Amino acid sequence: MRELLYYVVEVIARIHNGLLSLNDSFEYDFTDKELHFLVIGVLGMGLIFLIYPIFKWLAQKRHVMVIAWIYVFTVIIVITFAIEIGQKVTDSGTMEFADIVFGIAGFIAMFMLFSLLRGIYKGIMRLIKQFSDKGEHTDQHRG
Repeated sequence: MRELLYYVVEVIARIHNGLLSLNDSFEYDFTDKELHFLVIGVLGMGLIFLIYPIFKWLAQKRHVMVIAWIYVFTVIIVITFAIEIGQKVTDSGTMEFADIVFGIAGFIAMFMLFSLLRGIYKGIMRLIKQFSDKGEHTDQHRG
């Protein structure tokens, strides 16, 4: 876990230094805060342009649950990392990558159980509707 975090921090530091170098070489006087504003703003908008068409397509196909799952999965990843980093910073526990993996696996397992139960419920409701529709058609032919 520690190695992964150090690697991520190293990559971010390299990108940060590269952007500072570009800032200096083009003789811009952007502060660190202004660079964060620009870079995160551009990154966020890039993600919007990438993700929006996918979510729009999913919504048109009535796959709102998939959109919800993607959102919650992303939040779960952030929360599990935050918990582990918090344990490291506060010395309230041991920071372990396995804890993140098991936490995410717990969400996936519980979502699979939910999906199974939801599928069974929807299947039963569909059968009830089919049988009630057939009963209405039979009653109409008798009258």
